[in-house]
Amino acid sequence: MFEFIRKHSKFVMILLFALVIPSFVFFGMDGYKRSQETGKAVATVDGRDITQGEWDAAHRQNVERMRAQAPGIDSKLLDSPASHFVSLERLVRQRVLEAVAIHEHLSPTDARLAGFLHDDPAISSLRDANGKLDMAQYRQALAAQGMTPESFEASVRHDLALRQVLDGVSSSSFMPPDETSLVLTALAEKRQIQLLTFKPQDYAANVNVDDAQIADYYKAHTTEFRIPEHASIDYVVLDLAAVEKTITVSDSDLRTYYQQNLARLASKEERRASHILITVPKDAAPDVRAKAKAHAEELLAEVRAHPEMFAEIAQKNSQDPGSASKGGDLDFFARGAMVKPFEDAAFALKKGQISDLVTTDYGYHIIKLTDINSPRQPSFEEMKPQLEKDLKKQQAQKKFAEAAEIFTNSVYEQSDSLKPVADRLHLTIQSASDVQRTPKPQQPGPLANPKLLEAIFAPDSIEKKRNTEAVETGPSTLVSARINQYVAARTPALADVKDKVKAAVVAEQAAKLAQQAGEKRLAELRMAPAAKADGFAAMETVSRGQRSSTAANVVRAAMLAPTSALPAYTGATLQDGGYAVIRIDKVEPAPASAATDQDRAQVTTRWTAAESQAYYEVLKQRMKTDIKVPKPVSLNAEG
Repeated sequence: MFEFIRKHSKFVMILLFALVIPSFVFFGMDGYKRSQETGKAVATVDGRDITQGEWDAAHRQNVERMRAQAPGIDSKLLDSPASHFVSLERLVRQRVLEAVAIHEHLSPTDARLAGFLHDDPAISSLRDANGKLDMAQYRQALAAQGMTPESFEASVRHDLALRQVLDGVSSSSFMPPDETSLVLTALAEKRQIQLLTFKPQDYAANVNVDDAQIADYYKAHTTEFRIPEHASIDYVVLDLAAVEKTITVSDSDLRTYYQQNLARLASKEERRASHILITVPKDAAPDVRAKAKAHAEELLAEVRAHPEMFAEIAQKNSQDPGSASKGGDLDFFARGAMVKPFEDAAFALKKGQISDLVTTDYGYHIIKLTDINSPRQPSFEEMKPQLEKDLKKQQAQKKFAEAAEIFTNSVYEQSDSLKPVADRLHLTIQSASDVQRTPKPQQPGPLANPKLLEAIFAPDSIEKKRNTEAVETGPSTLVSARINQYVAARTPALADVKDKVKAAVVAEQAAKLAQQAGEKRLAELRMAPAAKADGFAAMETVSRGQRSSTAANVVRAAMLAPTSALPAYTGATLQDGGYAVIRIDKVEPAPASAATDQDRAQVTTRWTAAESQAYYEVLKQRMKTDIKVPKPVSLNAEG
């Protein structure tokens, strides 16, 4: 199936080079509105439609996966136009590979399936010492994910079949050393550039829009102005804090808890000591140890004769680099902070006493105890607030399982209202409006949880306005919600969104004017490159192989521009629809022998991915693939 690639390697090399280089550059994303018409076809593969509903479902799955992998990810990225379009491209890719697998009759053998399952770490953990699979645990583990062994193995077989489509290219991909060096040289080259930007907002005042233009734009972009489905809801949250509020502890319980925890509550005794250390390795020869010990004994005799000079003697003779300069002072320490022989000796001394020689793995120590902090026992009244907090927390943890069972059963058995469960468990019914299937950016609390939102917008919840099941949204946290009012997705009348449509038309026309002004200025500079060029930003250095705050397509344009004569000029469209004129002032060639084996391996990996992608593009054409949704401006600008 990929003979064309092998026969036309030089042609494909140019294509792949263009694919490899951009993959090293960071791509950004901005805002985008998608259609909500679930039955509308948004793409076609091999004569089979992909509907808006299928796209929405695929995107929700991708969002859930991303949230699981990166819980702190910005919701704006997940709900951006680029993110939605990437979900559609992933779905299209799956359908293309499925179609090819069917046409080519690709199906993994039972032996390959068995080998894959045998090597799966999750499944291997269910095997006993003899390698036999515990079928009961296997079924239980799959049931937790809503699968049976049969459905799981069918899914694995399906995935293996899709891999076979591209395995022929990826497993046989080879990048010659000369091409590897060419890519690495291109990645390492740097160029100093300046930018002159033409922003759409600077041209908005020059745009005149009439009603006909507004109507035409709305007709062509109706889906972008659709109002998504949303709901007003009530919900209740059961967590440890809610259970704690129902718990009261008596003064008698607190005093008992205080007495039981006196040892823990009291501060630990601390001792302050100084020492002199004569180091000797624990595996040193006997004569070496004897010499070190004799020196330590001489110092011991000296400090006992002149205890007031301990710090001075330690400063001159101690071989502990951390304390010698401080006269051997080790500051205060509690039990467990020092090695045991040292600790036992220090805690056996009285204030002002000097120890005998103490032997540790570090050598010989002479210890002088300089101060003692006796443990202090706080009073009951001092500790009462903290004791009450700790005891309530402990009791809440014990009581939560019982409350969770009541919560789960109540929201199901009395599904027409949240009041019964709220009254029984002393919970507060909270309300929220304009709740949508996808969490809003920076949405706090349980309404950012995809599982809860999925339950809220389930058919039974929408149609019958029943309580959702108890959804676990975090550790020891259960939530149930109920829809008060549901509004389906709809296309508003033009009159209702006329201002928004007008703003979109102005933005589009302003972007065109900015583009035209930028291209005109670029042409002028190319005609007279040596002329004075005003308005350019400060100089910056860019390269293909390093990430930069500069837009990826601007970097790409700068690196691809001919530089036989400097300064050289080129241009690029910006994400906001504006235009950047790029002035190239200096080229810094790649340093000789800068590439490492790791660099070469990375380029080879990228090459393999690019070759597979190139072959996939051929398959898309063969399967008559048509994506009917326009690509977001941000992705167009980036490449």
